[in-house]
Parts: sequence; structure tokens; C-alpha cells
Amino acid sequence: MEITFHGSAGTVTGSCYQLKSETKNILVDCGMYQGRKEFEQLNYQPFRFNPAEIDAVVITHAHIDHTGLIPKLSKAGFRGKVYCTPPTKSLAEILLPDSAYIQEMEVERKNRKALRSNKELLEPIYTLDDVERVLQSFIPVKYGKEININSEFKVIFRDAGHILGSSIVEIFFNGKKIVFSGDLGRHNQPLITDPEYIKDTDYLVMESTYGNRFHIQPESKKDQFARIVKKTIRKGGNLIIPSFAVERTQEVIYILKTLMDSGEIPKLDIYLDSPLAIKATEIFSKYPCGYDEIAQEMLSKEEDNDLFKFENLKFSLTAEESQKLNSIRKNAIIISASGMANAGRIKHHLKHNLWRPESTVLFVGYQAEGTLGRRILDGNKTVRIHGEEISVKAEIEIIEGFSGHADQKDLMNWISNFEEIRECIFLVHGDDDSRENMKNLIEETTNYKVILPDLFEIIDLTNFEIRYKGEVIEPDKKLNEILEGFNSKLSDYLKDPEKVKIVNDYLKELKDKLVG
Repeated sequence: MEITFHGSAGTVTGSCYQLKSETKNILVDCGMYQGRKEFEQLNYQPFRFNPAEIDAVVITHAHIDHTGLIPKLSKAGFRGKVYCTPPTKSLAEILLPDSAYIQEMEVERKNRKALRSNKELLEPIYTLDDVERVLQSFIPVKYGKEININSEFKVIFRDAGHILGSSIVEIFFNGKKIVFSGDLGRHNQPLITDPEYIKDTDYLVMESTYGNRFHIQPESKKDQFARIVKKTIRKGGNLIIPSFAVERTQEVIYILKTLMDSGEIPKLDIYLDSPLAIKATEIFSKYPCGYDEIAQEMLSKEEDNDLFKFENLKFSLTAEESQKLNSIRKNAIIISASGMANAGRIKHHLKHNLWRPESTVLFVGYQAEGTLGRRILDGNKTVRIHGEEISVKAEIEIIEGFSGHADQKDLMNWISNFEEIRECIFLVHGDDDSRENMKNLIEETTNYKVILPDLFEIIDLTNFEIRYKGEVIEPDKKLNEILEGFNSKLSDYLKDPEKVKIVNDYLKELKDKLVG
């Protein structure tokens, strides 16, 4: 049995792991690379395996860095089933079409420039048609139910507590067991259940995103929210919150509702102005089984049996409804996408509130370099929005600790609840400094063997033999290196007819290198 790390090894995106036996071949996740340019370019390259030979895909959760290349997989010949929990299927049904739309719009923008400069036109990685086709292959499976996905692999999903429907995946093969943690959630985070503990495994593939960091406690977030809301009311302005559509938005609404119900802040109108976030919120309402005990208790007191259906929460579905919010001068909380304020309706609300000293802009997530959110957070006096220079006079706030990822303490606590890990731990889904830190901690406190796989590395699980040592180099550079070797072989052997077989063998080697 081989495992290949096609993503999330030395990086935190592009989650994709291939398990291959002599007769069967499955993927755990098939996510999109995000962030650094050299990794994002990998989204456009061919897969380093034949998609038509993949029997099935098992998904840990719906985030695009775990699911975003599944339509590309289908486009390239995959015809198997995709297994996930019911909430993950529902979330994928809104996130993957949104991903296709973003790609199509981005390619259209780039092609307009290409036409002006007579450059070659681009194609999106996949289209909405590709998404709609592959979504028909999604098979929902409940937590705890054992399923046979083929003659060699059995799978059980356990609750990972990261987002609604997120999973720890237990896979059984040839008398062995391998556990994929997926993205683990935080202990005692608001709204969502905690991660399940696993008793034992032979191999563990574990995330390490926050392997060197600690979060603030949830109570601190509530206190900060109450302070910011009350201060904005006193000033007579609006509270504008750029927020990611899935999980972050729902947690923000839940905290605000909790504060209003307890009387810690006045009952204010909360406007959710993002079609994607509205759809995601409706999915959260559909699956209350994913709530923790506190949220379940709150739910039992709701007349409509819905935490996200209350008088003060208002959905702005149409562009006209969104534009009406621009006329509200005070005592409104407006939550809109995107989380880094780089696109979408949030830019309109910033344009109408950033210049007002009485208003507040509250960030509840990381702001990457180059984004509008980062420029505002860095203290720029003016920012350009829709071609206009807007003065930044509103109060700027940030509440940290909203990440849905387990921090170092949570990760170590989760590992400590294993009774036995018989073979080893593969640390993935983390930058190298985070993985190294986790490796040192685990080895200091346990007897477990810890391996830090490289991207594209192939490891034989029967003897831990490294079959291929992965590396990421620029495609052009890699191709040139291969061709130089090819030309050298030609000059050495083509003059000798008896050595034609050697050239043919080298051509096979060349083909293997090109496909990874």
C-alpha cells in the first residue's frame, strides 16, 4: 500500500492524498492550492496520476482547499463516487459553483487584456457545467456509519468539529487502519461540536496548521464584541463586518444573538448581505445536529426551532436590497463577504462607512497582504474602492481567535487521547516551522514515530520506503532539466542500434517524470 502526498505537505492548502494498492486507488480530498504563487500554479497543471484510474474520493469537509479540484478531476476523466457527510454535500453544492464562477470571471478579465496584446487566451480550470456534473456523484454518509467504497477500502466518518459536517476519516484496508484528521476544530468553540477522539490507528495523517500558535479563549471574543457594539452605538454609527461566508459568518451571528438574548448589548438589526453566506446560513439551520450542547439548549427555546431565524436578522438577497443599506446611518450591523474585503458587496458598505468617524469596521479573520482589508488594517489613510479614493476615518477593530482550526494545545490534547498509534504519524497541512514544532512536541511527550512528508512524496506503508522524493520547482525549469538529460541520452545511444532499447527505456522514464 502506497500513500502519495499530492497537497498540504509543507503548505496549508491543496489537501489531496492518494492511497494505492495493487488493484484499487482512492483519494482523500482533492483541494485547490491557495496563497503563494508557485503553489497556485499547480492548480493549472495536470494531475500527477491518471484521474480515470481513481476509484473514489473521500472528502473531509467542504472548504475549497479540500474540495476545489474535484470538478477538474471529473473533467479529466474521473467517474467514481465522492463520499462525504450530508452537510458537506450541501455546502459543496454552493461553494463549488461559486468557485467555478470566480474562475470564469477571472479568466474573462484576463482574456480581455490578452486580446488587446494578442496573447494566447486562457481557459478556466473548470466551469459550472463541470461542477454540476460531478456533484451528481456525491454520496452523503452519516457519522459513524461504516461503508465499503470498494473491495479493499472501508470508511467511517467521525466529527472533526471544524465546520459543519467536517470529518475525521477512518479508512480500513488489508487489516490495517489509517486515520486522516482533516482540519480539526477547537475545543469549546461557539456553536459547533468538539472533535471526536479516536481510540487507535496504525497510521495517522494529521493537520498541524496551528502547531506553533495558541488562540484566545471564546469568552474573550464575546467581551470584545460587546465592547465594540456598545461603543459604535454611543458614537451613532454602523458596525461593518467583512466575513467569510461559511462558518465565520454563522459564528458571528450566533455570538451577536447570544449577547442580545442575554441583554449584554441592545437588540440591533443585523443585515446579512451576501447571497453565498445566506445560503450557507440556511444549511446551518438545516443541520442543527452539528451544534454543541449550549447551542442545542438555545435552539430548544426558539419558537421556530431555528437559531438563525429571529426578528433582528435580516437577509439582503437582491442587489436592490443591498443598495438600500447604504442609506442607514446608525445602529445597524452589516455582515458581508468577502472576509478580506477584496470583492463583493462589502466594498459598497465600506465605501459608504469608512469615511465616517462614528462608524466601526470590524475584522474577524486574517487579512492577507495586498488585500483591501490588509491596507485598512495597516492604517492607510485612504484606500481606493471602485475607482474612488475613500478616506479611512472610521474606527478599525480586529477580533482574533476566530479560526476554526485547533491550536497547539487542542492538537496535543487530541493526540493524547489515542490509546495506540502503532506505526507512525504523518504531519501535514502546516508550514514547515509549524510541523517541526509539532514533531518536536509529539516526540518529547510520546513514543510515536513522526514523519514530515514532502509535497508529492510517495511512501510505501509496508516498510516506510520512500518511492519518490517530492519537490516543487517551476514547470519550465523541470522540463528543461528533463530535456537536457534526454538530449544527452540521444547523443550517447542513437548512434548504436543495439542500444535502441535503452533509449526506449529512457523514454518511459521521461514519461513517468512528466506525470510526476
